[in-house]
Amino acid sequence: MKIYLTAIIKSKEEHQAEVLEVLQNMVKETRKEEACELYTLHQGIEDKNQFIFYEIWKSEEGLAQHNQQPYIQAFGALVDIKLQEKPQIYITNII
Repeated sequence: MKIYLTAIIKSKEEHQAEVLEVLQNMVKETRKEEACELYTLHQGIEDKNQFIFYEIWKSEEGLAQHNQQPYIQAFGALVDIKLQEKPQIYITNII
């Protein structure tokens, strides 16, 4: 079953450029993954520190493999220092 994921990430203003660079690398690398059907990154218009991922995965297993990739782990290292808060992650199905 496909997995639909939305993640909301809020960088600290002083770290916005660095966070954006890491997120853009995640997009580049993730789109190469076999289980990835869609992986888009959006940036807030009114709040440039807000980033939103919209993702579609072929399976839970594919998403689990994605979360083990080094570029995802690199993002995890930023969370406590460079973000305003922990990312909000919503995993859903289409109904």
